[in-house]
Amino acid sequence: MIEAGRVCVKTAGRDAGLMCVIVENIDDVYVKIDGQTRRRKCNVAHLEVTDKMLSLKKGSHDEVKSLFESELNIELKDKKPKEQKERPRKQRKSVMKKIEAEETKKKSPKEKAKVKPKEKIEIKAEPKVKQKVKVESKVEEEPKAESKSPEAEEKKSL
Repeated sequence: MIEAGRVCVKTAGRDAGLMCVIVENIDDVYVKIDGQTRRRKCNVAHLEVTDKMLSLKKGSHDEVKSLFESELNIELKDKKPKEQKERPRKQRKSVMKKIEAEETKKKSPKEKAKVKPKEKIEIKAEPKVKQKVKVESKVEEEPKAESKSPEAEEKKSL
């Protein structure tokens, strides 16, 4: 009963409830469908077969669309694929350096002469003035002995 040209209703998935036609038999379990659904491989268990039959020869989408409009009075919308935008690619630093080097080589000598070097600004730094800080210590320091002679020790002991 499942053959090319048989009209079905999809019962599972995001295309559930939409009309489709079997375009080709892949094997006992899978068939290729097209119509209001997306053109794709589908499990036979996910289809409800009707008694309507379309005469398909090639099975191209244009042919399926014209048969749906003429025999079933169902209009199919043309689905436009999304335009893929180019993703910006991150460039490596080494590649960027090569590109910059090539750009500087391409400049003519006249253009290089037009570029003036930056003027150097000289700033003279003044030496910092050290401030004298008076530190008062509460601990009295003992006078240091100048020599360690026995005579000096006798004087200290007296």
